Amino acid sequence: MVRAVPLPWRIAGGVVVVLAGLVLLGPLVVVIGASVSENQFISFPPQGFSLQWYQAVLSSGAYLAAAGTSLRLALLVTLSATLAGGAAAIAIHRRVLPGSDVMATAFLAPLVLPSIIFAIGMLMAWSRTFGAVSLVTLWLGHTVIAIPYVVRTTLAVLADSDPFLEEAARTMGAGRLQRLFLVVVPQCLPGLAAGAFFAFNISFDEAVLSLFLRTPVLITLPVQIYGQLEFSPDPSVAAVSTIMIGITVLLMVVIDRLLGLGKVTA
Repeated sequence: MVRAVPLPWRIAGGVVVVLAGLVLLGPLVVVIGASVSENQFISFPPQGFSLQWYQAVLSSGAYLAAAGTSLRLALLVTLSATLAGGAAAIAIHRRVLPGSDVMATAFLAPLVLPSIIFAIGMLMAWSRTFGAVSLVTLWLGHTVIAIPYVVRTTLAVLADSDPFLEEAARTMGAGRLQRLFLVVVPQCLPGLAAGAFFAFNISFDEAVLSLFLRTPVLITLPVQIYGQLEFSPDPSVAAVSTIMIGITVLLMVVIDRLLGLGKVTA
């Protein structure tokens, strides 16, 4: 028979949960509060209430251009990482390629390798082979660091999938492509959706790789924020960060409406 948890342990557990919540959410509250301050410098608690910094961001050509670059890049990375990562996960799960276990481990390499090391290596290799960096360089670099998330989430879903559904489809006369698109891909959909969510956010928020592979006309939003913090920090940085937080929350709501967060994270 399982014993009831003693009251002191329950109190200690509650305190730990509250402290963890403060550590995780406290910085977000500070950023959001600083974005509505009337002060000309980043400060918390906010002095007064004003939306002037949001207006400054939305009317700034530099911020809008950087946001457009980040959005285009994130959409490209989401598409390529989801297709490549999903295909790799299916191949690894079926063990149709030799060394599938080694490949599954190899796809974790971008997560283990420090971003700054990968960024320097990418810059040197690309410059020596192809010349000047471009949007394609950033696209490939971001795709490399986003694919592992798609692979892991898709493999997690495939591990709990029913293998007999595909066998039943083959018995009913379905071809290989029909089984792939009508049986396997629908089973992978929660993992692919979660992986695409991670890929978009990782690409949109990536700063180190974008900092090394930037050009004077190719600046992403995190790099623009970094430059603003370095030379003339003001609450507009907090306003941009709050907008990025809102985009992440919006994506979570969309996934919850379409698939359900419980199904995606199961």
